[in-house]
Amino acid sequence: MPRRFMLAAMGVFALFSGCSLATAPATVPVSGSGTRVLFIGNSYLYFNDIPGMVQSLADSAKGETLAIAVVALPNYALIDHWNSGSARATVAAGQWKWVVLQQGPSTTQLNRDTLRLAASLFAGEIAKSKGTPAMFAAWPTSDRPQDFDRATESYTLAAGDVNGLLLPVAAAWVSASKRDPSIQLYADGLHPSVEGAYLSSLVLYAKLLGKDPRSAVTAFRTASGRLVVINPAVATHLKAAAAETTGF
Repeated sequence: MPRRFMLAAMGVFALFSGCSLATAPATVPVSGSGTRVLFIGNSYLYFNDIPGMVQSLADSAKGETLAIAVVALPNYALIDHWNSGSARATVAAGQWKWVVLQQGPSTTQLNRDTLRLAASLFAGEIAKSKGTPAMFAAWPTSDRPQDFDRATESYTLAAGDVNGLLLPVAAAWVSASKRDPSIQLYADGLHPSVEGAYLSSLVLYAKLLGKDPRSAVTAFRTASGRLVVINPAVATHLKAAAAETTGF
């Protein structure tokens, strides 16, 4: 698609790459210390605090710790973040090792194109601080299971465009569902349940830190004070799914 048409269409279609939860924005400054990771996205990230879970898993491993910040707004696609300028300013302000980029599953051609364009735009800014983009491959809604492969494909293409890291979250959801279809990964047909957020966090734990997700704790408290406890039998399936999709 010509770049000129894509730019003209963004205002109309970007919403459909985002998510539908119309809650208060969840943008938080840097918390913690260690390797700096910035999350840019929408309620997929903050509905059950995936960034906080990733940070807590890292802390619990007694090795590399994380300093995280989040720029996440309801219904935002990455191009919305680019156009608003706040996320760009946050990228420029910090020496981030990783910048996690997330929007909806981006399975339609237009949303795939805008995902790839926005990733390329952000990658230029991320490179200035010698960071690396990490593409969070989001899952589709529960009524569109046929879209999982295409969602992974969209983020794989975007990661390749920017020499970034693919975070194969959607693929891990498929693997977990095959292992035990009774596990409820969705909270509401769109956002992750606690188990879905934990599985997503295991993928990031593995890819960003190089840690075997099967070693991750199953009970911890996030920096916000939230207690997360995953049933051990469920955790076994989730860990195996994360290990399979991240190469462990």
